[in-house]
Amino acid sequence: MKTSWFLLLACLLPGYLEAARILALFPIPSPSHYFFGLSYLKKLASLGHEITSVNPFPLKEPVENIYDVPVPEVFDNFEEILKSVHKPKSLWKGNDFINEYTLNLTRTVLSSDGVRREILSPGKAQFDLVIADLWRLDALYGLAATFEAPIIGLAPYGTDWKIDGLVGNISPMSYIQSPSSNLYDLKTFRGRLSHFLDRSIAWMNWSWRHRGKQETLYRKYFPKIADKQPLSEISRNYALIFVNQHFTLSSPRSYVPNMIEVGGLHIDKEPKPLSQELEEFIQGAGENGVIYFSLGTNVRSKSLSQDLRKVLMDTFANLPQRVLWKFDDDQLPGKPSNVFISKWFPQQDILAHPKVKLFITHGGLLSTIESIHYGKPMLGLPCFFDQFNNMEHVKSQGLGLVLNLKKMTSQDFNSTVLRLLTEKSFEEAARARASLYRDRPMKPLETAIWWTEYILRHKGATHMRVAGRELDFFTYHSLDVLGTFLLGFLAILGMFSFCVVKAFQKCLRYVKEEKKLKLKIR
Repeated sequence: MKTSWFLLLACLLPGYLEAARILALFPIPSPSHYFFGLSYLKKLASLGHEITSVNPFPLKEPVENIYDVPVPEVFDNFEEILKSVHKPKSLWKGNDFINEYTLNLTRTVLSSDGVRREILSPGKAQFDLVIADLWRLDALYGLAATFEAPIIGLAPYGTDWKIDGLVGNISPMSYIQSPSSNLYDLKTFRGRLSHFLDRSIAWMNWSWRHRGKQETLYRKYFPKIADKQPLSEISRNYALIFVNQHFTLSSPRSYVPNMIEVGGLHIDKEPKPLSQELEEFIQGAGENGVIYFSLGTNVRSKSLSQDLRKVLMDTFANLPQRVLWKFDDDQLPGKPSNVFISKWFPQQDILAHPKVKLFITHGGLLSTIESIHYGKPMLGLPCFFDQFNNMEHVKSQGLGLVLNLKKMTSQDFNSTVLRLLTEKSFEEAARARASLYRDRPMKPLETAIWWTEYILRHKGATHMRVAGRELDFFTYHSLDVLGTFLLGFLAILGMFSFCVVKAFQKCLRYVKEEKKLKLKIR
C-alpha cells in the first residue's frame, strides 16, 4: 500500500521531485554581496538543488551540492579601486568610474580560466536556472541565454533606477531616490531638481558610453547567441528580482509582481553562542554593557588617520562601557584597556547579545538590517554609496544618529555616543522597529525559496512580467501620446493665429482703402 501511494505521488507531483542545476554568479570582490545570497544558496542546496557558484570567496568547508568556481582575478587592483572611490569626482566622472570598473570586472570574469573551463566550454555544463548579483554586469546575462535558462537577480543594496528598468518597475524621481553617495531632500524643489540632474547624468553615462561597451563584450563571448538575441532583449527577460529591502527599512514603494522584497535574507535563524573569550569580555562589562564598532569590509580601520584614531580612542577610553572594535591588524598602539580588537567578529551573534547597547557602523545595508533586526540603536559613520541614504533613514526614524567620519571632532563623537547611550528614546525606537520588521507572514529566506521554486515549476513564469519592461523611454512615459496632443494643440493654435493674422491684415486693407476713398472724395 505504501509503495502504491509513493508511486501515485511520484506521478502527480513530478515537478517537486526534480532537483534543478543552478548557476550562481556573484563575482563582486566585496564580501557583503556574496554573503547576502550565501544562506539562500545553501538552503537551495539542502533541498537537493545543485549549485555551481562563480565567486571570489570559495567555501572554507565543503557544502553538499555546492561547487565553487573561484575567480580570484577580480581582486587584482581592488585596493587601488577602493582608494579611488574616496577621491572627489564630478557626477559624470563618478558614474564613469563605476561603469568602467564593472565593465572590466565583467571582462575579467568571462576571461577567467575557471569560468572558461567549467562553464563556457562547449558541452561542459547545462543549467536550469541562473542566479546573478545585480551590479551592471550585463554581458554576463549571456550565460542565461546560452543555457536557455530563466534568470533571477539579487539586489544586495536594494534597487535603483537601472535594476527597476530590468523588469519595468515604476521608479518616480519625485519621491524615490536611488542608492547614491548624494542625498537629496525630495520634499523641496531644489532637492528634486538636483536629484533629477543626478539620475539623468547617471542614465546618460550608462546609455551613451557603457551600454554599447557591454554589448560589444557580450558579442565577443557569446557570438552565436548575439546573432539571435541582442543584449537589450536578454536584459529584459529577468524572471524575478529579489530586493534586499522591506517597507520597515526604508520608505515604502511600489513593485511589479516579479520584484520581491526579501530584506534580511542573509540573517541567520538563531544566533550562535560566542566564544568563551568574547563572552567573558562582554560579561565583564556588567550593567554598563558593550559597544560594537565596525566599518565593514571595504573600509580598513587600520588605514584611518592618526588624528581620527585618537578621536575614537579618547572617547572609548572615557566610557564605562567596553568596546568590541573590528580592527584590521593585530596591534593597535595606544589601545584603551576597555577595547577588544579583532580582524573578524561574528557580527550577527554579537548584535543579538542583550548586553550590546550600541552599534557604531559604516551604514552598509546588510549591517543596518542586522541592527534593526536585533533592535540596536546605531551611530552611523557613512563612507560612500548607499550608506548615506541608509543612515539618513535611520536618523529620520529615531533609530540612531549620524556623523561625518572625516570631519567629526572628539567633542562631536563623545557627545553623540553619550547621547545614544543615555537617551532611552533611541533604544525604545530600535526595539519597536525590530518588532515591526520581524512581523511578516514568511521569513525572507522562506519567501525567496518559495518564489525560486515557483519560477522553476512554471518554466520562468513569463506571466509575471509586465509589458512596461519592453517599452522605450518615450513610450513608457507616454511622451509620444503627449507629443501628439502637443502637436495637435500647436496646429490648432497655429491655424487660429493664421486666421487672426489674415483677419487683421484684411482689416488693415479695409482701413487703408477707406482712407484712400475719403481722400478722393475731398
